[in-house]
Amino acid sequence: MTFSIVARDPQAGELGIAVQSKFLAVGAVVPWAQAGIGAIATQSWANTTYGPRGLELLARGFSAAETLEQLLADDAERAKRQVGIVPASGAPVTYTGSECFPWAGGRVGEHYACQGNILVSEETVNAMARTFEETSGQLCDRLLAALAAGQEAGGDSRGQQSAALLVVREKGGYGGFNDRFIDLRVDDHPHPIEELARLLRLHRLYLFPPDPQDILPIDGAIARELQELLRRSGDYHGPLSGVFDAQTREAFWHFCGRENLEERWLEGERIDRVVLTFMRERLGSQSGGSGSA
Repeated sequence: MTFSIVARDPQAGELGIAVQSKFLAVGAVVPWAQAGIGAIATQSWANTTYGPRGLELLARGFSAAETLEQLLADDAERAKRQVGIVPASGAPVTYTGSECFPWAGGRVGEHYACQGNILVSEETVNAMARTFEETSGQLCDRLLAALAAGQEAGGDSRGQQSAALLVVREKGGYGGFNDRFIDLRVDDHPHPIEELARLLRLHRLYLFPPDPQDILPIDGAIARELQELLRRSGDYHGPLSGVFDAQTREAFWHFCGRENLEERWLEGERIDRVVLTFMRERLGSQSGGSGSA
């Protein structure tokens, strides 16, 4: 009743899972991951102990195949289970028990494992694998593209209900206090993958760190535009001087804090292009924006 992809990006040091199902709140059941250790999807009459126990075995140095072997050996109902395991390094594995409802099966690549059950056909996992291999960009984008391709190829034969996206990396969580770089869930929605994509766009805006290529110096033109925009937001009441002075900086900080943009705040006379674009779209820009941005 579920299809998923578990994958890693060795260059970025990320591990992740994307999953969709005709099942309420699939994100609370299927995806498990720990930065530097591995990622696991447990589904089809899911045995949720496979998540924490599997990560513990991987952390102890077991390979993905050895981890799978141990999990299955301890499970009397292993014939009903389906699981995909991608370690931080080494070969991924996927398993489909003989009692999983058809179509059920999986496919493994160098850095991923795809699996699904109660699918329209095997083209769902083939489409996920093919799309993951052919898509460039960040792991979250590749996972979501693969999930959408799986749905387009047929997906769960019973329909759609929930979806989730989990990506971990060292100190990737809010404030750097944990590894949960992305943890998004759509628990009940007629189009959960599209809704998941919308949430990822918001997550990127609010919680991704600034891209160095998007960091702009606040010159006179941008400073004046900020003052104009911050007047409209009600945060700035000073002159349109074109100087990024203490009053302008305080107004800008107040705006960023209210709009949950603090993760994109930059010290000094600098601004994230993404924040400036957000302000222009939200507040309008009489000048149409600075040529330097």
